[in-house]
Amino acid sequence: MKSLIGRKEEKKILEKALASNEAELIAIFGRRRVGKTFLIREVYNSKIILEFSGVHNATFKEQLGNFRNKLAEVMKQERLPEVPVSWTEAFEMLKKYSEPLLKKGKCIIFLDEFPWLNTPKSGFLSAFEYFWNSWGTKQDNLILTICGSAASWMIQKVVNNKGGLHNRITKKIRLLPFTLAETKDYLQSRNVKLELYQIVLLYMVMGGIPHYLKEVEAGLSAAQNIDRLCFTKDGILKNEFDNLYQSLFAEADKHIAVVKALNNTPAGLTRKEIIAACGLSSGGRATLLIDELIESGFITNYIPYEKNVRDNIYKLSDEYSRFYLKYIENGRATGIGTWMKLSTQPTWKSWSGLAFESICLKHTNEIKAALGISGVYTEESIWRNVPGKDEDGTGTQIDLLLDRNDFCISICEMKFSTSEFSIDKACSIELKNKLDIFQRKTKTKKTLFLVMVTTFGVKQNMYKPGLVQNDIILEDLFK
Repeated sequence: MKSLIGRKEEKKILEKALASNEAELIAIFGRRRVGKTFLIREVYNSKIILEFSGVHNATFKEQLGNFRNKLAEVMKQERLPEVPVSWTEAFEMLKKYSEPLLKKGKCIIFLDEFPWLNTPKSGFLSAFEYFWNSWGTKQDNLILTICGSAASWMIQKVVNNKGGLHNRITKKIRLLPFTLAETKDYLQSRNVKLELYQIVLLYMVMGGIPHYLKEVEAGLSAAQNIDRLCFTKDGILKNEFDNLYQSLFAEADKHIAVVKALNNTPAGLTRKEIIAACGLSSGGRATLLIDELIESGFITNYIPYEKNVRDNIYKLSDEYSRFYLKYIENGRATGIGTWMKLSTQPTWKSWSGLAFESICLKHTNEIKAALGISGVYTEESIWRNVPGKDEDGTGTQIDLLLDRNDFCISICEMKFSTSEFSIDKACSIELKNKLDIFQRKTKTKKTLFLVMVTTFGVKQNMYKPGLVQNDIILEDLFK
């Protein structure tokens, strides 16, 4: 087996199933291109007796025909059997193929892109439920792994199934994108040697998505790779956006509308604000749509300080979507050198700041470790203050605060910079005001620590002492 990058906990779960004396039904979900199929192949490898994948937008008959062909292939049948007329018949064929092999040892059946097999009026899910409950559960050597990029569908229809699959999932894995440290390891495994700053630049565009990172070419800078992948005719990220959403959601236009609304409001939106901005109905469908985007990894919900889940703030958290909407969707310039030019324009500063902030929010565990508070119970939240009619000011936003059980609150200020970040007089006044307003409005008695999270640290000058208690740099985010 190749050396897997990261995925340590996920690998343990899969290996535990191999050691089990009972039938295992494992559900794996996560956004498209995140490496679900690769993980299963690498861990289970030679024990897979059948790997079959659903095809997006294929008909019921086409899916059954593909299943027949795959089964004939693994059974080495020169003469193709008849195409099954139903999924019940298809699963009977699978049982007859599997039973002799299961008597010899552990066997894995891998059904990839599981949601795509459930075409309208196909009876797929009920047939699968019967197949598993009547036969699969009795096969002590069987591990049946089902996998899907439509994460919300997997959770609603499989993991939280109220029918025949209720409580039948024995193990579940939500596969997340690589962290910065895993991204570095992955690139190095492909002989791509870049400094941390360059890796962050790549991450700001494509996140920790292995399928995108696989296309990074050794010997080129981050800017050159971004140019090649995003702005040339055949760049894989040039037209990925629509394919990405259309393949996951039946009503992709509505999901894209929410993503665009959040992209236009970096501070985030409440559920009511999303509904208003996108013209959605206020019923359960809007909640489901938002949940689908969360489970698929495109947006993230944050609970404001001293509030509850009803007051959730939603933010766009997918790096590629943010980059596409900013620079590719309506961009006229294409070809080599495009990104080199765009990255010198004033808009780059605001985009890079937001992208870096999003990365920091995904690495709060690393931030806490750098602060030495990994062992302290901590609640992560955001806070925003909208001044009333009788108050002066434009409002205050804190994008990450760590409410600690040691009677302290770390308020994190994230700043992207190409060199040491310098706090000038205006910035110091802004930061002090932010702390003062937070303390006054929340009436907290806890000690406030200002944490600066920057690329290369905060420059020592007259404004830093007494204001910045903790200085976190790129190296800390990669640990």
